[in-house]
Amino acid sequence: MAYLITIPEFSDNRGCLCVVENVLPFEIKRIYYISDVKGKRGGHRHKKTIQALICLSGSCEIFVNNGNDAITFKLDKNNKCLIVGPDDWHTMDDFSKSATLLVLASELYDSADYIDEPYS
Repeated sequence: MAYLITIPEFSDNRGCLCVVENVLPFEIKRIYYISDVKGKRGGHRHKKTIQALICLSGSCEIFVNNGNDAITFKLDKNNKCLIVGPDDWHTMDDFSKSATLLVLASELYDSADYIDEPYS
C-alpha cells in the first residue's frame, strides 16, 4: 500500500531547501510534473513502476486502491512525498489552482507497464 515519507527540509532566514537524497526506495529513471490540471489524472496502476509524488506548490489528493485497501492522501506540503507501488491503482484529483505535482519514477515510460482497469 502507498505510504507517506517526509523529505528532509532545511530552513533558515533565506528560505527552505528540501533534498531528495537517499530517501526513496528506488533509483530514479524518469522525472515529470503535472500542472494546470483541469480534471482527474491517473486512473491506472503498473506492472513494475514505483513512483514518488511530491506536490511542489498548492495541493492535491491522491486516491489509492491496492485491491485490499483504499485510502486518499492529501499532498499539501512540498516536503510530503507519497510512495506509490506498482500494485497501487491511483488517481490524482482536487488540484488547487497553483498546484504542480512532481513525479519521480523507477522506470522509463513504457505503455506496456500500465494497467488501466481498477480493482473490482
